[in-house]
Amino acid sequence: MKTILIFVSTLDGKITKWGDSKVRSWSSKNDQDYFDSVWNDTRIIIMGSGTYNPDPVKPDSRHHFIVMTGNPEKYRSRDEPGRIEFTSQSPFSIVSRFEREGEERLLIVGGAHIATSFLKDELIDELWLTLEPKIFGIGANFVIKEKLDIRLKLISCTTANQQGTLMMKYRVLHGEELLR
Repeated sequence: MKTILIFVSTLDGKITKWGDSKVRSWSSKNDQDYFDSVWNDTRIIIMGSGTYNPDPVKPDSRHHFIVMTGNPEKYRSRDEPGRIEFTSQSPFSIVSRFEREGEERLLIVGGAHIATSFLKDELIDELWLTLEPKIFGIGANFVIKEKLDIRLKLISCTTANQQGTLMMKYRVLHGEELLR
């Protein structure tokens, strides 16, 4: 199973415009179309409640949304088995469960707390990053308050438009790959 972390970032590393997580439309149409395509092609999508709350996903038969929260009881009325669930399970427990169920891929879409916890626990196989040619100065980063030393290897890089939006895919190096 492949676990993918996907984000869009500015050149100065911001994933939110001026720290406002409700501003969703700052990335290019190219990035939005790309993200929609990846989203539509993935069954298991993981996010934190901070990503879910400003713009709640609508459960559908094509996806199984996992919303990580410290207070799943708060969302019990929204649980729909096989479509959307709210959990306080650890990243390791979630990944193990879907590996046992034979899933091919998990997509982690945010936010920073969730991304950091999966990275810290070495559960990310690939990082798919869209780099937008913008600078916000103030905003959230996709990794927070954690000392990490994660090495990546570029898989692909595509220029998406004339402005210079880059769509990059990196493999996270683990174990033996780090020794090379």
